[in-house]
Amino acid sequence: MADGPVDPRRRVPRTDTLLADPRLAAAIATLGRDRVKAVVSRAQERARHGEIGPDEVRDAAVAALPAPGPRAVLNATGVVLHTNLGRAPLSPTAVAAIVAAAGHTDVELDLSTGRRARRGRDALDALAAAVPDAGAVHVVNNGAAALVLAATALAAGREIVVSRGELVEIGDGFRLPDLLESTGARLREVGTTNRTTLADYAAALGPQTGFVLKVHPSNFQVTGFTSATPVRQLATLGVPVVADIGSGLLAPDPLLPDEPDAAGSLRAGATLVTASGDKLLGGPQAGLLLGDAELVDRLRRHPLARALRVDKLTLAALAATLHHPDTPTRAALHADPGTLRQRVERLRDRLGADGRKAEVVPAVAVVGGGGAPGVELDSWALSLPERYAAPLRTGERPVLGRVVRGRLLLDLRCVPAADDEAVRAAVLRVPGDD
Repeated sequence: MADGPVDPRRRVPRTDTLLADPRLAAAIATLGRDRVKAVVSRAQERARHGEIGPDEVRDAAVAALPAPGPRAVLNATGVVLHTNLGRAPLSPTAVAAIVAAAGHTDVELDLSTGRRARRGRDALDALAAAVPDAGAVHVVNNGAAALVLAATALAAGREIVVSRGELVEIGDGFRLPDLLESTGARLREVGTTNRTTLADYAAALGPQTGFVLKVHPSNFQVTGFTSATPVRQLATLGVPVVADIGSGLLAPDPLLPDEPDAAGSLRAGATLVTASGDKLLGGPQAGLLLGDAELVDRLRRHPLARALRVDKLTLAALAATLHHPDTPTRAALHADPGTLRQRVERLRDRLGADGRKAEVVPAVAVVGGGGAPGVELDSWALSLPERYAAPLRTGERPVLGRVVRGRLLLDLRCVPAADDEAVRAAVLRVPGDD
């Protein structure tokens, strides 16, 4: 009897044959063998289920390779501004603005006259409108750059008077004193680690003083026998006061009573305020400068300002964030604990048999990103065995939680509700104990 037709599923190419394809082999160098192999396995499964033909597996695998660059992850750590995860996630409006700005734009052109215009005027006008106490505003590429520009323009070859207790390390080993001294300025440290008075500052002033620097130590707390001099007192000294507020809060937020805001600092007498755009503001990475109009214009015209200039995509995202301030960061900070508990319970209930390994537990979320170190946010988390951590972290769509005492906690505070199903699917894909 003649043999019947060969089942097409038996003609699915072998994994080693597929991985030898130059396009997939090149992807292994950047994505890693395990990730590429997982893509290949999914394409093979599609062929075995008849979704594609065996001859299409190779091209399907190549088409399904992740795009190069950072991978999108679901932040279930309970850290709202997680530095390792890129801090503030952009709003859909800001994302759409970036896409629109990716082509040719009127970033430096007045379409009505056809002539060159002020670069990024929409973002700058929106920032000025958000903080009307500022005489003028400018934007550079991050918060440290804003401070470097101020120090270079105002104090190169001169002195910056600053409290010893405010010479912070800002992350990844970068220290504020090193950053400031790289501009050619000299630091005149005053006071002690825990106490600095107005008299300490006044005694240090002289003809070489460029400005007094007030730094908000937003990534740590000193408690006990402490004393700090506020901006309103420093403003009486008769020299420029630069207030580095750090986290980019433009106006007071009752949730964060100890975080200085730009408007309040300017009303207190600060000559210039510097801040980040990708923290509490919830926008793209940017450095904000707000203050005295003549001073800001001087900074804008300084030669270094060109090297610190932001691109059109940042300007587009910043403008969108300022025009529509209901950002994912704000939503996560102000999320209702009761609603979070309901979401976590619903997630557990929809895990089926896997839900027996899960518990709904109270949790504590934090602001993160070097902001509001003393603020704790009541939250709720799905507690799973620790063995879930690595598979979830390395899955097709990574889900990051935090491990506490042998359990993986998935806090949904920073996960959009629309992605709860993605979290459920990721948990279900983790192999069982058998």
